[in-house]
Amino acid sequence: MKLTIERGALLKALGHVQAVVERRNTIPILSNVLIRAKDGFARLTATDLDMEIVEETEAEITRDGDVTAPAHTLYEIARKLPEGSQVTLEQGGDDPRLALSAGRSRFNLPVLPAGDFPVMPSEDLEISFTAPASEIARLIDKTRFAVSTEETRYYLNGIHLHAADRDGRRTLRAVATDGHRLALAETDLPDGAAAMPAVIVPRKPIQELRRLLEDLDGDVNISVSEGKIRFQLGAAVLTSKLIDGTFPDYERVIPRGNDKTLRIDRAPFAQAVDRVATISQEKSRSVKLALSDGQLQLTVNNPESGAASEELAADYSSDDMAIGFNARYLLDVAGQIEGDEAVFEFADSGSPTRVTDSGDPDAEYVLMPLRV
Repeated sequence: MKLTIERGALLKALGHVQAVVERRNTIPILSNVLIRAKDGFARLTATDLDMEIVEETEAEITRDGDVTAPAHTLYEIARKLPEGSQVTLEQGGDDPRLALSAGRSRFNLPVLPAGDFPVMPSEDLEISFTAPASEIARLIDKTRFAVSTEETRYYLNGIHLHAADRDGRRTLRAVATDGHRLALAETDLPDGAAAMPAVIVPRKPIQELRRLLEDLDGDVNISVSEGKIRFQLGAAVLTSKLIDGTFPDYERVIPRGNDKTLRIDRAPFAQAVDRVATISQEKSRSVKLALSDGQLQLTVNNPESGAASEELAADYSSDDMAIGFNARYLLDVAGQIEGDEAVFEFADSGSPTRVTDSGDPDAEYVLMPLRV
């Protein structure tokens, strides 16, 4: 195999695929990237057996062939080469290693047989549809902060993606929860997506998909089956296994009849929560919200590090009440609200609270209270 490629194109493709590769691997070939040179393109593939990213980029192919080389090392070399340089990759002849040259720089990298590289089959993806990249990015951004990291509840370790119906409107809905908070966002259901199965996309593919979406201005082609999902984003294709589990009936958690409503300016609220939470040292970082007519008081009491309180003007006219929340969760939700105003709907101090966004009617959040 021999090819020549512009350093920027190589770096971009390697940047996308090498992120899949784990730093420590018990299977040596999973530390490598597969490079396939054919028909004027270099096709780079990386996998961790649960997820695969493939990206094609134009290259001058002198000799067709396949080779695998250490992904992170190759990426670091490309990153440190001079901008605009032409990079030649060659393997064959007396030296079995991959020779990389650019200007006066020369590298020889160890290789493993390309035939041993595991390729993820992606057939049987029955449902296929196209959605705007900006909308898929929005669904991820609005929900991924609530994905659970608790491995014992593995079915919460991803985003639940499915077709839904809201007041007669068909939507593509994303939901995530860790049992303490829930985030939901939706967009108009794309053509062809009505029959898609309800799936749970794992946390790591969600992170990599979001990075790939940064460079894409257009549409994403999504293909899905009961066990796999594939995202085609321009020259890159991400294929992932799905979480084999049942997502809980989240609709039962979302309170629809909470009768006490607080409307508050998002930015001053978030800043005040952040300030008073400085005192809160314990794991829960609890903040007490005391609501009275036209006013919200935020309070933190910590026997070891002191106390803090701050008052804010608020649009609230129901009965006085006090409720506690994890400060980090309040800040996460506030960070997703696009409008100037956050709307909190309470029932009482021990029941779930619903939060909506004045600037995005297609997103909502649920927070479980803490005892304070």
